[in-house]
Amino acid sequence: MLLWVSVLVLGPVSGQFAAASKPVISLHPPWTIIFKGEAVTLTCHESHFHAAEDKKWYRWYVGTEILREIPGNTIQVRDSGEYRCQIHNSPLSDGVSLTFSSAKLILQAPPSVFEGDSVTLMCQTKRNITLTRTLYKNNKALMGLDKNFSFHIKHASLKDNGEYRCTGFEATCCSVSSNTIKIQVQELFPRPVLRAHPSPATPGYPVSLTCETQLPPQKSDVQLQFGFFRDGQCLVSGSENLLKISIPSITGSKDPPYYWCEAWTVTPSVHKESQKFQISLQIPVSRPVLTISPPGARAVEGHMVTFHCQAQRGSPRIQYQFYRGDVPLGSSSAPSAGGASFSLTLTAEHSGTYSCTADNGFGPQRSDAKSLSVTVPASRPVLTLRTPRTRAMVGDMMELHCEAQRGSPPILYRFYHENVILGSSSAPSGGGVSFSLSLTAEHSGNYACEADNRLGAQRSEAASLSVTVPASRPVLTLKAPRTRAAVGDVMELRCEVQRGSPPILYQFYHKNVILGSDSDPSGGGASFNLSLTAEHSGNYSCEADNGLGPQRSKAVPLSVTVPASRPVLTLRAPGAQAFPGDTVELRCEAQSGSPPILYWFYHEDVTLGSSSAPSGGGASFNLSLTAEHSGNYSCEADNGLGPQRSEAVPLSVSGLTGSKSGPIATGVAGGLLSVVGLVVVALLLYCRLLRRAGGRTTSDPSRSPSDADPQEPTYYNVPGWVELQPVYSNVNPKGGDVVYSEVRTIQQGNRRAAASNSALRLLRTYLPSHSPAASQRPSRPQGSSVIYSQVKVASLPASTAPRS
Repeated sequence: MLLWVSVLVLGPVSGQFAAASKPVISLHPPWTIIFKGEAVTLTCHESHFHAAEDKKWYRWYVGTEILREIPGNTIQVRDSGEYRCQIHNSPLSDGVSLTFSSAKLILQAPPSVFEGDSVTLMCQTKRNITLTRTLYKNNKALMGLDKNFSFHIKHASLKDNGEYRCTGFEATCCSVSSNTIKIQVQELFPRPVLRAHPSPATPGYPVSLTCETQLPPQKSDVQLQFGFFRDGQCLVSGSENLLKISIPSITGSKDPPYYWCEAWTVTPSVHKESQKFQISLQIPVSRPVLTISPPGARAVEGHMVTFHCQAQRGSPRIQYQFYRGDVPLGSSSAPSAGGASFSLTLTAEHSGTYSCTADNGFGPQRSDAKSLSVTVPASRPVLTLRTPRTRAMVGDMMELHCEAQRGSPPILYRFYHENVILGSSSAPSGGGVSFSLSLTAEHSGNYACEADNRLGAQRSEAASLSVTVPASRPVLTLKAPRTRAAVGDVMELRCEVQRGSPPILYQFYHKNVILGSDSDPSGGGASFNLSLTAEHSGNYSCEADNGLGPQRSKAVPLSVTVPASRPVLTLRAPGAQAFPGDTVELRCEAQSGSPPILYWFYHEDVTLGSSSAPSGGGASFNLSLTAEHSGNYSCEADNGLGPQRSEAVPLSVSGLTGSKSGPIATGVAGGLLSVVGLVVVALLLYCRLLRRAGGRTTSDPSRSPSDADPQEPTYYNVPGWVELQPVYSNVNPKGGDVVYSEVRTIQQGNRRAAASNSALRLLRTYLPSHSPAASQRPSRPQGSSVIYSQVKVASLPASTAPRS
């Protein structure tokens, strides 16, 4: 268990200052921890409390509850608790905590320890228990327990502070430990204080010096000794703490002496000394001296100036008063030597003469007068820009007027444009000045002026000026995503002027037709985006207008490249059927596309050749046929924007092989002659029918030249036929005895109606159904009619020679 030694309230002792204090409780035996079964006697002591003897009573408390009220001041207790006492409505005493312990081993100490006390610590065991005991301080074993198992401190001091406990060892059992007690050595009495009365003293009159300190109530029986000293010399010493002396008259400039006192105990010796001090004297004040800081007769408005007034002699307290002329400015009291100060923030009105007075009750003394001139710095000037019209324009004359409302002359004014000095002018008697400027386009920007009267230049707020500049002729730039602008590209039209005050309105034109407009509020130009089509070729221009008249750019031409469309391939042979040795013209043409166009011709995706059309249109390629030239033909058109491939056009080159004999060729020739005869008869019948129906004769001039010549067979890719000619294909003698299975006529549209009375337009041969090509037989053309079917090969003699 940890017990704290109580610090009791200090009470007055004889010869020291005293105040109403609490009663004090003493213990017998003087321990705060005792074995259970034992008793402690508590005594309530008075401490400068006076009550009538017949009315005096003592009230005891345990905790906050009243234990009992008795006429005597002593009570015996056997229970643990915190005890207090009260004497006839006095304040409650400080509490004393008692612990009645059942432990085998306890450590006992007095409730309080003071400087110089003789202290005994007791390490006690219960009766009939024998222990070997050891005392510890801050967990370190101490030597010196006597035969009574006590530890003695002769003269307690701060070095004895700490936590104490003892341990015991029982031979037949084990070790035990006592409670822990924390000892805090208290000050016996505080440092004394030397006081003088009266204060301040008057030279030649007696002064009483008192050395004051106080003892705690429980040490009221301690006798103190006092000594009085002046400048190191002992004036008197003894048990009295009061000394009366006479202060000599002040002569010359000798400093007053220092006094102090000392207090000490006889046994044991505790010695303490007061602070040194000088006795205040009542001395008439001398004539003060006024100083101005910072020094100098010229001060600046707005600065802080301090007036200091000090008398070289005079008893405090001294009252100082400051004046400007005869007008009081303020006062200050100086409780000690050193004078007084008064601070002032200067204005223009503070120029004049200043003085001060000092007075400590013997009459005021005035200082000499001091002159002060306050210089006013130039205030922040105001800049005014004056132009002949609301919007300043190039060539106008502008006046810049700068003026500071306050400031001591002369004032020098400087004029600035974007922090570059334009000029300066001086105002010797104050006021403002002006500066004239002929405006150019470069004079737009911020203007300012400075006013300086050598107390620091003051800059005006910036005044902004915008010199309106007419828009110059704009420059139009066309920006396309590639070198050649193509249909579908997004082109940016950028219009920009080199000079001109914003905001500027830009308008964009194509062939003098407005495309759109855009405003540029801060300069830099404007843009317009256009998605190109074929119609967007032509001249472009733009206009810039900032309210001073529009300016048109030069025209910029643009040619929009149209990608080549899918071309159409036409094959033209000299006869109705293509034979080896014939020359076939391959004609490739794209219906749309910007020239030049490069055409490529292919046979089964193998390049045959190429030809260019510098001015558009189509291109041709001539091919001398061989038996290997049967197959699919196609062409490509490319004008630099990506090639376009036509649909494939098939071509069958007819020819005899070595396995066929002359009779077959003779049969083919006979079959062809039979077909021609049949065709002539059919045409005659057909023309007669047309005349009866009101149709045109074969001499109708509306017929095209190609209609009159059935010997020029032409091969087309079917979706893009331009004209119909007799076509003979897939003649295959190996396919059986049928040469031509069907001969048909095909009706044309309105564009070919005039040719309906001509010779047979189309002969299309279908192979027999067992032929491998039968699966590729095209569908029957709409509007066709069968003329003949199944022209067979005649039997020919075996000796007939084949066609070479």
